[in-house]
Amino acid sequence: MEPKQADRFVQHAVLLTVTTGMIEAVSLLALGPVFTAMQTGDVLFLAFGAVGEGGLSLSAPVASLSAFAVGTAVGARMETRLQSHRHRWFRLALAVEAGLICVAALTAWDLPRSGGVPTARHVAATAVLALAMGIRGVTAMRVAVPDVPTTLVTRTMTAMIGGSVVGHDAALGYGKRAGLRRVASILAMFAGGVIGALLLRAGQSATVVLFATAAMVVAVAVLHLTRTR
Repeated sequence: MEPKQADRFVQHAVLLTVTTGMIEAVSLLALGPVFTAMQTGDVLFLAFGAVGEGGLSLSAPVASLSAFAVGTAVGARMETRLQSHRHRWFRLALAVEAGLICVAALTAWDLPRSGGVPTARHVAATAVLALAMGIRGVTAMRVAVPDVPTTLVTRTMTAMIGGSVVGHDAALGYGKRAGLRRVASILAMFAGGVIGALLLRAGQSATVVLFATAAMVVAVAVLHLTRTR
């Protein structure tokens, strides 16, 4: 996508980053510990569990990594086909993602927190979320909003600090107007995590938090529709 086109998606990407924080709050605090979007964590959980350290389950990270891979493959094929037929692939991809999040919410219906030992239903809900996040990863990469990847903030933090007056690195954007976008991305992830954690702390179930997250994803799709028109 051209830079000018990507700029129109900044607000959409920031809102989607909030939803990632909410989803990972459910994954880590209610279903896991496991990640469904930030797969670096699952690779490490799998490594730690493989050597028997930390009391970590192998089933959750294996399910998440596998489902994420499937979601990525499905997302790539689906979005390429939709675009080649002149369909509005961005909105449809978000609709599929929201639908999968709802399926995960129903799978987690009346499910207690895992307490570190996930049951088969915890793992199933995790896998469905990871499937959705695999599709999201493709969507975010195709939109390619600079500094707002929607599913992680490590590179964004590096670019923000390195391209600031502290880092003074022109290769990382020093002297360009990228700082605000980078700050927004980091704050969005933080805000999503806070919202998800507070809802769980207040006694809301994982199902409620996931339905709320799906509603936000649908809202982004509607926002994109209205702006396109």
